[in-house]
Amino acid sequence: MSDGTGRDTPSYYTPTGGLPPQRELLTDRAIVKEAYTVIPKGVLRDIVTSSLPGFTNTRSWIIARPIAGFATTFSQLIVEIAPGGGAEQPEAEAIVEGVLFVTAGELTVTIAGERHVLGAGGYAYLAPDETWSLANEGAEATSFHWVRKAYEQVPGIDAPASFVTSDQAVEPRPMPGTDGAWATTRFVDPDDLAHDMHVNIVTFQPGGSIPFAETHVMEHGLFVLEGKAVYRLNDDWVEVEAGDFMWLRAFCPQACYAGGPGPFRYLLYKDVNRQVRLSRGGDPRPWG
Repeated sequence: MSDGTGRDTPSYYTPTGGLPPQRELLTDRAIVKEAYTVIPKGVLRDIVTSSLPGFTNTRSWIIARPIAGFATTFSQLIVEIAPGGGAEQPEAEAIVEGVLFVTAGELTVTIAGERHVLGAGGYAYLAPDETWSLANEGAEATSFHWVRKAYEQVPGIDAPASFVTSDQAVEPRPMPGTDGAWATTRFVDPDDLAHDMHVNIVTFQPGGSIPFAETHVMEHGLFVLEGKAVYRLNDDWVEVEAGDFMWLRAFCPQACYAGGPGPFRYLLYKDVNRQVRLSRGGDPRPWG
């Protein structure tokens, strides 16, 4: 099925909850280590959901939150809103920016009085101190990822403005020398210093790979939207598939190999474009 751009319309894994039957073994692929965490899709059950203050007819899976000694820059939620539900003021912290990415249903996002209806693949960046609301005005449940980060202001650089786009509207950019086997859908200009986080979509064609162990300061949240692969996390090779979430602390070595038969795609968070802070606000003492 085409999305009108000549590309096939993507499909995205969306959790539905439920519980496994009592006859199933409890053995699963969940891993928590010092350098990384893997939350497989089988963990996203009814019993681990959270309600959110100010929301109606809503539940969420909180799959990342700042933890001392691990990743500290962001939180990530999978939010499901039933018909008629939503929130007039979803974000309670004025300093926090956010990204919404819809995987199922239709989500109505009103930003500064302007109404937008986002279908699967819809993407919204929500600036810090923005006025916005959410509603499910459709007949079916809507599900979306919500990535949140405290915006780090820099003197002389204005915070970015909110905007709405979609996966289908942005052409993936092949990584150099890969002949399209590895491509990134970038929703903001990576050189724009106003943005201190990127939430992109990375796509590997069958056989595509990250051919070296990336080891860098950026933290990551990676939710597998489609396909399967084997991922190198620190010193382990881990099989992952659509619906799995990987959470990486800074400098965790990482690489992957996409085995097919279809594309392997994931939603990727990373913190970017800021100098390393060595003091706590006006306190000159180093972190410790």
